[in-house]
Amino acid sequence: MRASYIAPLAVLIASAAQAGPLTYEQAIARAVAGAPGAVAARAGIDAATADARAAGSLPDPRLAIGFDNYPVSGPPAFSPSEENMAMARIGVQQDVPNLAKRHAAQAQARAAVTSAEAAQAGRLRQIRLGTGLAWIDLFYAERRLARIDELLGSLRALPAAARSAVASGAARPAQPLGVDQAIAGLEDRRDEFVAAVARDRASLERWTGVKASATLGGPPDAMLDPVRLRQALARHPDIFAADASVRRAQADIDAARAETRPDWGFSVAYQRRAPRFGDMVSAGVTMSLPLFTRGRQELRITARLSAAAQAQAEREDTRRALAADLESGLADHVMHHAQWMRARDTLVPLARKRAELETASYAAGRAGLTDAIETRTALADAELTALDREAEVVRDAVRLTLTYGSAPQ
Repeated sequence: MRASYIAPLAVLIASAAQAGPLTYEQAIARAVAGAPGAVAARAGIDAATADARAAGSLPDPRLAIGFDNYPVSGPPAFSPSEENMAMARIGVQQDVPNLAKRHAAQAQARAAVTSAEAAQAGRLRQIRLGTGLAWIDLFYAERRLARIDELLGSLRALPAAARSAVASGAARPAQPLGVDQAIAGLEDRRDEFVAAVARDRASLERWTGVKASATLGGPPDAMLDPVRLRQALARHPDIFAADASVRRAQADIDAARAETRPDWGFSVAYQRRAPRFGDMVSAGVTMSLPLFTRGRQELRITARLSAAAQAQAEREDTRRALAADLESGLADHVMHHAQWMRARDTLVPLARKRAELETASYAAGRAGLTDAIETRTALADAELTALDREAEVVRDAVRLTLTYGSAPQ
């Protein structure tokens, strides 16, 4: 195995044996360094590059061995020694395709290398994107679980207090039931959050190969620069791949047109005759005759021209689809950011203020325990909603930045 393959595989094996918290940057670095998809993409480039080095070279020569002028009738029949023209022959033949055809083959090979490089860039971008989104999902799933645990911890002491209040006559008998119902509902949600953490952790491990126990540090910046993202659109791997397809189609046209030009060949042979006759050497040149181009080569040229028009149209379709997705993503990011700000700056403070007032009223005996629990649960809901909206904003930023803004390595 080549060293270029051994190194990434060694990183992959070593990473799989490690476990621990990962920052966002560490997760992406590990995924890019050791992902099997990245190793496969690099191997594809090596294969295409090796093919490109051989493209346009002359075909292998051919060895020709034969027996010429063997008599089969007349007085010297089946007696080559009596016939001065019978001879054993050994020679070499070499075909020489026309230069235009060889140049077209080289252009086709270069386009294949570009396609492989675009495929690698696309694969690495996919790895970064999948890893980044998996890390973001796990990060916010852990924060949701921590918040629900805080709320449950503060509520689990209330049933005993409620029952004591009922026993003393300070509360109605139904109030402890309301507390138990609220706690049961929150525990159901906690189970969902625990499952989400496990799913997201498995997703992150799928990309990094590391059994990450938790996330470390904070999320990446949620702010975007739309101008830079639009400018980077032309460098998207899908555009690179489409450009390579266009160049390959043009090389195919050149190759088809080269078929209208003659190919050459030459041969050299040494001929051995009977001992009493002298030996001979023969040399010759061959040339193909593309005489019927209308029914052959011109039809192929027409087909390649149509294929080139198709590749050009598909490139434009790819560009439009990427531009539309970018603009749609930017619009969603603006909307999600506004909703997050509203939840963080308005809904959560209002829910917190209401919970504080109801708690104070309950302490003063002007509100029931159920009312206080409901407002605290509503506060938790508002905080979880704010977390969900923040996660959506960060997901938008990661998706758009890694899809359009980050340069492939």
